Amino acid sequence: MSGPEFDDAESPLHRLATRPARGGEPFLSPSEARAGERLRGDFTRAGLTPRITQSWDLSPRAGGRGGGAGDMSDMAADARKRLDAAMTAAGPELSGLLLDVCCFLKGLEAVERERRWPARSAKLLLKVGLAGLARHYGFDREAGSLAAGRIRRWGAPDYKPKVGG
Repeated sequence: MSGPEFDDAESPLHRLATRPARGGEPFLSPSEARAGERLRGDFTRAGLTPRITQSWDLSPRAGGRGGGAGDMSDMAADARKRLDAAMTAAGPELSGLLLDVCCFLKGLEAVERERRWPARSAKLLLKVGLAGLARHYGFDREAGSLAAGRIRRWGAPDYKPKVGG
């Protein structure tokens, strides 16, 4: 399933995942950055991004109330379930930070200011939260196996199923 396309320049994660930090490596690992972008994709698919324009489809003249749960597509419902599972895995301490940075695209300094946190604390908590999300999504298992799209299965390495009865 392909996700929504995003502009890397608008993502606070992009800089943390691409620019070298002190040791020459980026601050976020590829699996942590990928987890944040997956969270953002599910948030977008779930239809939770704030609207900045009028939705004329739901006007009173349209002949119905609209906008109810019955109008939600299966894709949006599934995305909301995945988002809920990810937020549960992150826990109440980190889920708000992950939503603010990954989904609402707030900068780390803005988050620290709003929450009255010490400078650079959001950066460390974001890394912890994204590591938990990467673990939840399975991105931290066997470096590169999920990114390469390998199929995981039960059975011995030489097992071949019988086809045709």
